[in-house]
Amino acid sequence: MKLTPAQLEEHRLEIENRIRNLFWTVSGDYSLEIHPDLSEYARSEYLALYNALKQGAFARYFDGEEMALYIMKKAHLKADEQALMELVQLCIETAVYPLISTDRKGVDEIRIRAWRDLLALEEMPPAGRRIRRQPAPDPVLTLFRSARNLMICRYLVAEQALSPEDPSVEKWESCQEAAALLAELEPLKTARSTQELIQLVDRLYNSNCEPSFEEEKGSLKQVLGITSDALLYSAAGQEALSEDQMDTVMQKFLSNLRRDMLRLTVDGKKREKGSALTREMVEQASFATPTEASARKIREYVSLSYGPSYLSEAEQRRNNALLCRGLHKGCFLHYTDGILQNPIKKNNQYRYSQMLTQKNRMYYYGNHRIIKRNIANLAEALSHMLALRQEKDVWRDRSGDLVPSRLWKLGRTEDDRLFNKTFEQDDSEFVVEILLDGSGSQMKRQTQVAAQGYMISEALSRVGIPHRVSSFCTFWDYTILHRFRDYEDPREANERIFEYHGSATNRDGLAIRAVCQQLLERQEEHKILIILSDGRPNDLGRSSQGTEKAHPYLGREAVKDTAFEVRKARALDISVLGIFSGQDEDLEAEKKIFGSDFAYIRNLNNFSKVVGNYLCRQLEME
Repeated sequence: MKLTPAQLEEHRLEIENRIRNLFWTVSGDYSLEIHPDLSEYARSEYLALYNALKQGAFARYFDGEEMALYIMKKAHLKADEQALMELVQLCIETAVYPLISTDRKGVDEIRIRAWRDLLALEEMPPAGRRIRRQPAPDPVLTLFRSARNLMICRYLVAEQALSPEDPSVEKWESCQEAAALLAELEPLKTARSTQELIQLVDRLYNSNCEPSFEEEKGSLKQVLGITSDALLYSAAGQEALSEDQMDTVMQKFLSNLRRDMLRLTVDGKKREKGSALTREMVEQASFATPTEASARKIREYVSLSYGPSYLSEAEQRRNNALLCRGLHKGCFLHYTDGILQNPIKKNNQYRYSQMLTQKNRMYYYGNHRIIKRNIANLAEALSHMLALRQEKDVWRDRSGDLVPSRLWKLGRTEDDRLFNKTFEQDDSEFVVEILLDGSGSQMKRQTQVAAQGYMISEALSRVGIPHRVSSFCTFWDYTILHRFRDYEDPREANERIFEYHGSATNRDGLAIRAVCQQLLERQEEHKILIILSDGRPNDLGRSSQGTEKAHPYLGREAVKDTAFEVRKARALDISVLGIFSGQDEDLEAEKKIFGSDFAYIRNLNNFSKVVGNYLCRQLEME
């Protein structure tokens, strides 16, 4: 059943999660970004799902950025963009399908439905338009599209999803040039490197589109030798773009290109050669001015998806003005107790959150012995250290409380310390902030992260140390701070930590800045911040329509900013511990962020020992 625009919007998060999960499952890498296209889903559910499968497989076996850069550089030398993209899509399809069909047995059912939809869609005129005589099509574009349609027909016939007598089969089988092109693609069925793909694409483009391309514009080696700077400055032309803007444009354009080259369709619009880098890239550098209506609509959507803010509008504005500065200009903060605690509407996102909460609880029940033992050990260590802090120290001195039994020393010894002096231990109080990375890259580890947050919270509750537990993620321009329990909440509130799950991206520096600002408002003298993260701050700075675009937040710059916020917190006398829950290749970034105060916990068995040692050390130092 085809969804209406209103239904699409209502089910947006459910559809996006379905596509993302399919992509991540096939790619095997939950840290990769994918931006689901609902307009494609509106045309055909199975086309969108099949493209997600292909994107995942391509990301697993090939290098999408290497391929996208080749396309950009070829277009920079005035190659026909549409013809090049159609050829790339055809080559990728040929290379990826044998790999994905071997790994995923259910892919053929989705592929059959997707390709039947594609053939049907192309035979139908766009809604509301009259069918009229079209000018003669470009023979080059017809060749690549004919080859694609012939590939589809042959596959559907082989799978008995299309009759060999169907008119479309006869139509495309009669195209000898298309059949010859498909024969030239056969070596790609065993290709295992991106360079193999690029070399064949380049050869087929030159031979079928521009036989004089290499002689007049450059060989493949010369194409690949074009630098990124040359692409950017050529794209900018007379436009006054800063280096940051051009870098932003480059990343955005590459992301879109990686998505588009995995489809089997192009927009069909004839573009002027070389226009992508001079028009589309520059257009993407513009920064829209938000209107009050669009900003309100976005806030409403964020509240619907993640739960309304527990702060007043005035408090929200104050925090945004105070904290969303510098690298985080154009961002917003959204403080919420979560969609399950205060839903505006029990929509699909609400039901999805319920399902993930149940999944976290099932993990707890399956590991309850280990988890309870960790809680008991951690609570015992903290209780012992707190008891030591409350003990009184008594020293011999020359003043204080007289000890009669020492009076015999007068005139007989040189020891004149006849008194006892009592020293009170530091009775200052502690407060702890626990911050969980709630980005999409944590989805495959969310049960473990929820369990770790729960263990720390339970132990702190047992010994009576006030603490708050929150998670953070970034959706559009909004960094969501999801509060599971507040500082003074009763122990029963710890159960809400099982509502934790991963989604969207993450601006670690902004989240740390926000929780530290609230932590510093506490009266307790000694403050501790524990951050459970994967050491990979990453947000492309995507903005929703009608809002100012935030600066991309990834790579070295993001790590540097997160490390800065950690150092700033420590300078304000907040002790910061990082608990690493990521992959080995991100360990270096974690070390740069937290220095020596971070823990790498590979399993739950030694969790209480590692965290307990740190917390006890802080209690002892203070």
